[in-house]
Amino acid sequence: MTAPTYEPAGFTPTGTIAAHTDRRRVVFATIVGTTVEWYDFFIYASAAGLVFGQLFFAPAGEGFAQVLSFITVGISFLFRPFGAFLAGHFGDRYGRRLVLMVTLILMGVATTLVGVLPTYAAIGMAAPILLVLLRILQGISAGGEWGGAVLLAVEHAPKKRRGLFGASPQMGVPLGLLLASGMLALMALVAPGEAFLQWGWRVPFLLSFVLIVIGYYVRRRVEESPVFTELAERKEETRMPIVQLFRRHALLVVIAALVFAGNNAVGYMTTGGYIQRYATDPKGAIGLATADVLGAVTVSAVTWLLFTFISGWISDRIGRRSTYLIGWVLQLVGVFLLFPLVNTGSIVSLTLGLVILTVGLGFTYGPQAALYAELFPASIRFSGVSISYAIGAILGGAFAPTIAQAIVQATGSTTGVTWYLVGMTVLGLIATLLLRDRSGIPLGPDHEAEQSVSPVYGVSRF
Repeated sequence: MTAPTYEPAGFTPTGTIAAHTDRRRVVFATIVGTTVEWYDFFIYASAAGLVFGQLFFAPAGEGFAQVLSFITVGISFLFRPFGAFLAGHFGDRYGRRLVLMVTLILMGVATTLVGVLPTYAAIGMAAPILLVLLRILQGISAGGEWGGAVLLAVEHAPKKRRGLFGASPQMGVPLGLLLASGMLALMALVAPGEAFLQWGWRVPFLLSFVLIVIGYYVRRRVEESPVFTELAERKEETRMPIVQLFRRHALLVVIAALVFAGNNAVGYMTTGGYIQRYATDPKGAIGLATADVLGAVTVSAVTWLLFTFISGWISDRIGRRSTYLIGWVLQLVGVFLLFPLVNTGSIVSLTLGLVILTVGLGFTYGPQAALYAELFPASIRFSGVSISYAIGAILGGAFAPTIAQAIVQATGSTTGVTWYLVGMTVLGLIATLLLRDRSGIPLGPDHEAEQSVSPVYGVSRF
C-alpha cells in the first residue's frame, strides 16, 4: 500500500490552496523579504568594488587596497555558518517565521550603519575595523535568512508546485541585485565623479531602513510553516538538530554545499562586485563609465530573475536534477563567453556577456530551494538547508572576487579566471550527479523514515 503524501494544512486534495490569499501572501512575503535582505548584502559588495578600496583601505596602496576591499566581502561568508547554526537550531525548535524576523532586522541595521560610517580619512583605522564588523553582522544574518525563507515557501507549497514556490525566495537574489545596481547607477548619475565618492554611495545604504520596515510588515502577516506547526503540536522538535544533522547527514551536507558552490562562485562575479570593478577601473584595460556598467548589471539581473522563475517551474515538470544538469551546461557556455565579450571594451558586448551568463545561473539557482528542502528530514530540515547553503557560499562565492582579482594581477589576463569558474561549475555538476532526484517526496513529519533514506548514490541509508 502506498503511503499517503503529505499536503500542508490549508490545501485541498487536488493540491491547491483553499484560500488563494494565503498563497499570494506566502509568495509575496518570501520575495519581498529576501529581496530586501539581498539588496542589503549586494549593495555592500558593489560598493566594495567601486569605492571602499579608496575610502577605507587607501593606505595599503592602490592595488592591495582593492584586494582588501574584496576580502571584506568574503569575510562575511566565514560567519554565515555561525548564522546558519543559530538559525537552524532556533528554526527547528521555535519556527521558521521567528528566525526570519530577526535576520531581517539584523541585516537592515548593519546596512544602515554602513551608510553613516566615517571613512579612514576621518577616524583612521577604526573605519575599516567598524566596516568589517558590520559586514560580519550581514554575514550572520544572510546565513540564517535563506533557510527560513525557502522552507516557509516550499513547506507551504502543493507537492507538484514546490519548484515554483521555492523559486520565489530565489528570485530575491536577482531582484536584490537589480535594486542594488539600479540604485547605485542612479546615484552615479545624480552624483557623478567626486560627489559619488563623497556621499552618493551612502544613499542606497540609508534606503535600507525604509525597506526593512516594509519587509518586516509583510513578513509578520505570514503564517508559520505547516510542517513546523505539526512538529510543534506533536512536541517533536529536535533538541539538538545540529548534532543530529552532522551525526547522520554529514556527507549529504557536503554534497549539497558543492552544488551551491558551483553556482555561487560564478554568480559572485557580479554580485560580489568583481565585474563592476574590473570594467570601470580607469587604469585597467576597459575603463567603462560606472553608470553604464551598473546599468548592464541591472539588465542582467532582470534576465537572471526571469530564468530563476522559469527553472523553478520547469523543475516541477522534469525534476530538480534534470533541470540542474541543463543549467550546468548553460552555465559553462556563459563562463566561456563572459570575459571574451567583456574584454571587447564595448558596453553592449559586456551586457550581452552578463545576460548569457545569467541564463545558466538562473537554471542552477531556481530549483535550489525545492532541491534542498526535499533532501533533509523534517525534524532537522532548517539546519540542513541553512548549513549546506552557508558552507556552499564559503566554498563558492566567499572569495571568488578576491581570487579573480589576484589571478588577473598575477597573470595580467582573465584566462585564469575563466578556468577557475569552469572548475567550480564542473564541481557543481559532479555533485549534482551524485544525488538522486527526490522531487515530490512527502515533507511532513509522518514520513521521516522515507526522508531519511539517503539521496546520495551508493549510500543506502544514513
